[in-house]
Amino acid sequence: MNLELWQWIVVVLAALFIGVSKTAIGGLGMVSVAIFANVLPAREASGFVLPLLICADLVAARSYREHTQWTHLLRLFPWTAGGVILGWMCMGMINDREASLLVGGIVLAMVALHLWRSRKTTDEDEHSFGFAATIGVLAGFTTLIANAAGPLMAIYLLAMRLPKMQYMGTAAVFFLIINSFKVPFMVNLDLISWQSITGNLILVPAVFLGAFIGRRILTKIDQKLFEALALWLSALAGLKLLF
Repeated sequence: MNLELWQWIVVVLAALFIGVSKTAIGGLGMVSVAIFANVLPAREASGFVLPLLICADLVAARSYREHTQWTHLLRLFPWTAGGVILGWMCMGMINDREASLLVGGIVLAMVALHLWRSRKTTDEDEHSFGFAATIGVLAGFTTLIANAAGPLMAIYLLAMRLPKMQYMGTAAVFFLIINSFKVPFMVNLDLISWQSITGNLILVPAVFLGAFIGRRILTKIDQKLFEALALWLSALAGLKLLF
């Protein structure tokens, strides 16, 4: 990557945020995505960030895998895979600005949905087929277009009312599998190349450092604060994509 010094400083910080987001504060992941999209062309940034995300996913999955709730994941995987394929098909037909508007609108709609659902006195549809299918397809689509499935997964896991550690374990395994599934599609779109991999290798140490920091601070985060951070950072990320 041919970047100026200030740009290197910014992307190192973004790589650090990726690590922290995967092991502690999920909303920081969207912040890092936004940073890379401002330093690199938006489409190029989508492919560039993916290997860094997978490195952080490996640390998170290793750290929290015993807390994974597979029942929730198995309901999502087929739909998410379909959403990834749909995103791959659409990637060549939309420009960077259209992708940002589309994903930002979906994220904000899901935040609004969660706020509405949280006010209901019953949870009869919480585990419904339609809810899992909708979140799965949208998460797959948005993760292929802009690595922006984090907010959608947050909405889903918060709706399942998982304790903090189960939330982290389920999210970690989900993203490790889905991000790995995306790799051949990104290579097909020429968004992952040997040049981008070289840049990834420079930033991987910052990702691992961020993941270590995240593991240390997670146990100190209150459950209500944790959920609030996940929700409102998702909302801010959606607004950032729109504006």
